[in-house]
Amino acid sequence: MPAKPYAPSHIGSVASTFTTMRISGAVKESLVGLVCSELDSLVPSMEQATLENDPERKTLDDSNRTRLNYNRTRELMIDRLEQVESVGSAAVQGGIEYIEKFLARLMRNCEEAASRDRVSTIKPRHLQLALNSMGKGEAASEEDAEEVEEEGIQVQGGGLITIPHVKSMSRTHAKMALTDEAAQDLLFTYGDMVSELESDIRKHANLGRDPMHFIDSVNRLSALMAFGWIRRMLMKAADNARERGYSRIDIEQIVNIDPFE
Repeated sequence: MPAKPYAPSHIGSVASTFTTMRISGAVKESLVGLVCSELDSLVPSMEQATLENDPERKTLDDSNRTRLNYNRTRELMIDRLEQVESVGSAAVQGGIEYIEKFLARLMRNCEEAASRDRVSTIKPRHLQLALNSMGKGEAASEEDAEEVEEEGIQVQGGGLITIPHVKSMSRTHAKMALTDEAAQDLLFTYGDMVSELESDIRKHANLGRDPMHFIDSVNRLSALMAFGWIRRMLMKAADNARERGYSRIDIEQIVNIDPFE
């Protein structure tokens, strides 16, 4: 026995969430046929894609998406209830859509942060920047701030370059103060550059000998180049800050500079 089509009142109720205008009864009737026609083309294509991915599968799947687990999401939502007793199917689907949209937006912001660093890997600092841009970042505690002061980049043969070192260089060479966040980002960018250079050498160098010899040379050279690169970046950032009337260098100036120029 074939399934009954959607009721016009139900389709009208769903459609009304996408418009502020009134929907006539005749339009609701037409929407039922249109929606069913869409399923006529959708279901066979999804069925074919499901079997192409897994010929033994007996349940229709969405091969184009990896969805949050329905039952796990439902259970997590139930755990958070305070005034009602259960969670309906529509609520679970709504929760899944909400979380997936959040993840999509978060990943887009992470990609943008990583792209500004000219790296191809999303790292914790990119996640934090993304959360900050979405208004979901947490303010650093005093203990965190003290710990940040000790962070730095280890340069082979050149010791540890820390945030206080970079801030001192900014005052000396760029003649401008530098925020902790900007100093930290500058150090991370330098570390990413060196890591990418080493990775590129390992993958593509054809030296006719052990490439580790060349990598060791690059490490030694980086110790001589690090302070010069950081000084050049700071001076460019200071120029950008002055053009905008700023009194100090912040992360905005750092991330907008091409580190390879």
